[in-house]
Amino acid sequence: MEMLKSFNRGLRFLLELCGLIVFGYWGFQIGDNMMMKLLFGLSVPILFAVVWGTFLAPKSTRRLKEPWRSLLELIIFALACWALYSTGAVNLSVAFGGIYIVNKILTVLWRQQ
Repeated sequence: MEMLKSFNRGLRFLLELCGLIVFGYWGFQIGDNMMMKLLFGLSVPILFAVVWGTFLAPKSTRRLKEPWRSLLELIIFALACWALYSTGAVNLSVAFGGIYIVNKILTVLWRQQ
């Protein structure tokens, strides 16, 4: 069981990294010209990282309490799914969202918060 719990924690970290990649990909897709692509492609993942590090990271001094932490996390991952969907990666969006939901359910059941 401990091995599954460790796998779930590792999966969680990979989901967070994928979120950064998704927001960067989305940013590079929506810009009209190269300057806007660079602006969105670099600033949106940085914004994601700042919000995550400030309000959701386990060692943050400003970490939100439940249920606000879970709500913000759900909003961020929903936005990542929407970003994938809006770029035409529908199947990838559904897979990403499904993996997040399973991971979150296991995190709650195993009290890994």
